[in-house]
Amino acid sequence: MSAPLRNTKVMNRTDLTCRLVGRLTHGEAVIGGIGNTNFDLWAAGQRPQNFYMLGSMGLACPIALGVALAQPPRRVFAIEGDGSLLMQLGCLTTIATLAPSNLAIIVMDNGIYQITGCQPTPARQADIVAIAAGCGIAASHWAVDEEDFERLVDVALATPGPMLIAARIDDRPGVGATKRDPAQIRERFMQGLGVRQPI
Repeated sequence: MSAPLRNTKVMNRTDLTCRLVGRLTHGEAVIGGIGNTNFDLWAAGQRPQNFYMLGSMGLACPIALGVALAQPPRRVFAIEGDGSLLMQLGCLTTIATLAPSNLAIIVMDNGIYQITGCQPTPARQADIVAIAAGCGIAASHWAVDEEDFERLVDVALATPGPMLIAARIDDRPGVGATKRDPAQIRERFMQGLGVRQPI
């Protein structure tokens, strides 16, 4: 683990998402969790390799795991909120066991269920990085600040995973509005991964 939670800067999810997308140059797949996480991913640029989760809390990491296993040469990122990750915490042990070398998880931790009214999540009493490391994902780190976040993304792009990067974020809402068309999202993503041709 890197810096302890108490030493990390509170950052902004929109800014971090833009920093991530700006470093993707080789068709990397990105799975955005529900709510503000994928709103910001949408606003950062509608890449065909982006998948925007709608309404199914906690499934960004399992879907990203499936993509990573199906396409080993492709780097895959899951962007998930702290509350959503805690809902599907068992996926961390599965990821650690299967150990896909091309998978990285980014957890945006603001300690609240922001999209439903800012109720506190159990993450306020938990250390996501320590949990991930305890589940077997040894390369689990808190991003100290924006520059450290970019450094960790570069590490995830260049070295074998799996890896988890957690960032403390503020409570500002997402800036985009994902088009809520599941079939269109699926088709575009499959085309972006090269597994389906345009009709």
